[in-house]
Amino acid sequence: MSDHVIEVSGLKKSFQKDDVVIDVLKGVDFTADRGEFITIMGPSGAGKSTFLHIVGTLDKPTEGKIFFDGQDIMTLGEDEESRFRNEKVGFIFQFYHLLQDFTVIENIMMPLLIRRVKPAQAQAKAQAFLETVELTHRRNHKPGELSGGEQQRVAIARALINEPQVILADEPTGNLDRKTGRDVMHQILAIQKNLSATLILVTHDPEIGALGERELTMVDGEFLTNPS
Repeated sequence: MSDHVIEVSGLKKSFQKDDVVIDVLKGVDFTADRGEFITIMGPSGAGKSTFLHIVGTLDKPTEGKIFFDGQDIMTLGEDEESRFRNEKVGFIFQFYHLLQDFTVIENIMMPLLIRRVKPAQAQAKAQAFLETVELTHRRNHKPGELSGGEQQRVAIARALINEPQVILADEPTGNLDRKTGRDVMHQILAIQKNLSATLILVTHDPEIGALGERELTMVDGEFLTNPS
């Protein structure tokens, strides 16, 4: 079996506005190994987030192939894509996307309930992840009662509750102050290591970018260095 959990070839993404075609990704090739931590940096508008969203099947490419554990995920139907995202991929975004009407523990449980895990089992596992991100005292609070750093830690627990093979993080510390951001990164990396998951992280922060086992730079829809 290949060490590559993700293999991308010839990935292109274009948008048309009026009569103008805008090329966001220009034939990107990329691989990620099992358990690897990769950071992607580059200026705004370089295509970093678009690349991440396409790899996670949140968006469709104009051209190209994406293989996950040898499977061509571009051939998945809508229901299969949803199951793939729920079971195989954990998304951490700059904005927390928590459900405001639900408590912290309920937010973390949600991906398990979608998989039809029994509520008691889902709650027990969510409680364990809540302890990992050091928020047991916020268990029954609503997101609006939490600080930004606390909300991001809830979002991390929710993203990783299904123990995904791949974690895709898009500016996870972008809305946080320096100290809180470092604490959040420490927790992401601790869980990633515990799960032996592949982590692909987009950031504007050079200090966080330097943490990656492999650092890539994307400019104008292309990687400047060899991404494999």
